[in-house]
Amino acid sequence: MISLSNLSPNIGSNRKRKRVGRGPGSGRGKTATRGHKGANSRSGASVRPGFEGGQMPLQRRLPKRGFHSKFKTIYSIVSLTQLNNLDVTGDINAEVLYRAGLVKNDQPIKVLANGEITKAIILHIDKISQEAKAKIESVGGNVFEAISL
Repeated sequence: MISLSNLSPNIGSNRKRKRVGRGPGSGRGKTATRGHKGANSRSGASVRPGFEGGQMPLQRRLPKRGFHSKFKTIYSIVSLTQLNNLDVTGDINAEVLYRAGLVKNDQPIKVLANGEITKAIILHIDKISQEAKAKIESVGGNVFEAISL
């Protein structure tokens, strides 16, 4: 019977660590598998990331395309189906959605009109699509948004 006291790894799955520079008897002594002379035999020798031996590196060979704003706002997206499945009474705000695990704490929230909603909710949100707002208000709900579209 297998128990925690008699478990062992499969044969061949664990290999012994290569111990280098431990004398001639080890089979990996003297130069410790580094070879003779040259930059890579020295301590502290390494090639910087992206260096290709003098050849033009890949990050410089590829063309630059487009524009990437470092100030772009990334929203946590919530669908109407997710709001409909929430078992919450009262107002729904960022704190409620965060506790439900639907959004990240540090991102603003945007509600999109994916799916349907059947219950009237009161929503305090950063941003909402016009179609989602219309669907919520059509079932008797109300939307308060911080940023208008």
